[in-house]
Amino acid sequence: MSTLFDLELFVRVADEGSLSAAARSLDITPAAASLALKRLETRLQVRLFARSTRQQRLTDEGRRYLDSVRLALGALAEGEQALREQSLAMGGLLQLAAPSDFGRSVLLAWLDEFKREFPRVQLQLLLNDQASDLYREPVDVALRFGVPADSDMVALPILLDHHRVACASPEYLARHGTPSTPQDLTRHQCVIYQRNGRPYDLWRFARGSEVSEVRVQGEYRCDDGEVARRWALAGHGVAYKAWLDVAADVEAGRLLPLLGEWQGEHVPVYLMCPHRAQVTERVKALQAFLQTHSARLKRPAATPTVD
Repeated sequence: MSTLFDLELFVRVADEGSLSAAARSLDITPAAASLALKRLETRLQVRLFARSTRQQRLTDEGRRYLDSVRLALGALAEGEQALREQSLAMGGLLQLAAPSDFGRSVLLAWLDEFKREFPRVQLQLLLNDQASDLYREPVDVALRFGVPADSDMVALPILLDHHRVACASPEYLARHGTPSTPQDLTRHQCVIYQRNGRPYDLWRFARGSEVSEVRVQGEYRCDDGEVARRWALAGHGVAYKAWLDVAADVEAGRLLPLLGEWQGEHVPVYLMCPHRAQVTERVKALQAFLQTHSARLKRPAATPTVD
């Protein structure tokens, strides 16, 4: 198969009337242009130009081939233009993976708004707390909490200043009291999230340069982030959740953030994409949209206390 460059050079030589003029128009050397033309003729096993020291002209084979090449290049140009127009109109399919709790409790409503802004985008949403394999699954981008582990992927930032937060319902705190330090959590029922069969029961907090890790226990365990949040809402214990998951519950008073100035684990939010070429206009629009909406869900400056 001939390269696109060789075909474009062939047409340019025919249009310009000389190899040197074609080379200048393509900003390459005459030697490079001559090599490309010889490469094309060798592959086709025909002479495309009859050349002398003073002039060159198309052969009969060259004229016939030129018509075919013009049609082929024209079709490619039309296809590229159609893709650009579709991209500019924000049409096409957008396949997105997201964590289950954030996806159901927050992202669904946001995507309704995104669709109103970009009605031609087709959405395909995969909700799963397991990290999606973007190289195998039918997914364009995945919304993930935490520092990316795969350095080969493209990480598009959504919310870099984002942390986990220990929280509980007012009813639970009324019955069991309010912890004021991370170590107080050892005396509380905690909702334990499990991933890949392993309990996430070592909770980390920081206050300035001071770091505290606490091993928590609880009678409620699950491998679904939404279930963990619902158990916290039901008063079954303290949950350790990504702030975006519980911001609406905190604002509504259904959950209260705990531990005052102690800050939970840093979990920046990214859109992960397998390759830079897959960062389409649709993906860029989604990134900007999620950045704007995530930034509005800021943690309160003060943490309420329930005695």
